[in-house]
Amino acid sequence: MKHPVDAHVGKRIRHRRWMVGMTQQQLADKVGIKFQQIQKYETGMNRVSASRLWDIADALGVSISFFFEGLAEGQVPAAAQSDMMADKEALELVRSYYAIPEAQRRRLFDLARVLSDAA
Repeated sequence: MKHPVDAHVGKRIRHRRWMVGMTQQQLADKVGIKFQQIQKYETGMNRVSASRLWDIADALGVSISFFFEGLAEGQVPAAAQSDMMADKEALELVRSYYAIPEAQRRRLFDLARVLSDAA
């Protein structure tokens, strides 16, 4: 049975990998393992060792703490917790947003804020 923290870390690996536009195979190649192992990490079926998490964080350009964000100290995440970032459309929107140059992104953000206030 998978531990909820392992599932949370795996979900964060998957989200970050997807956000940077990397496939499981590409991440596996950077870390020096097979893509099937990345699949097992992302589903929480296998635990990620500290040294492997270090390598994954380096390959994805984040700190190790990134994988634990969203966990309150001493709290185990709910298995059925709703997560907006689990929505593929939301992930694609965020990824596209960060692909826009900074000045245009700020204007788009302001437009979105005005539209949401008017709704």
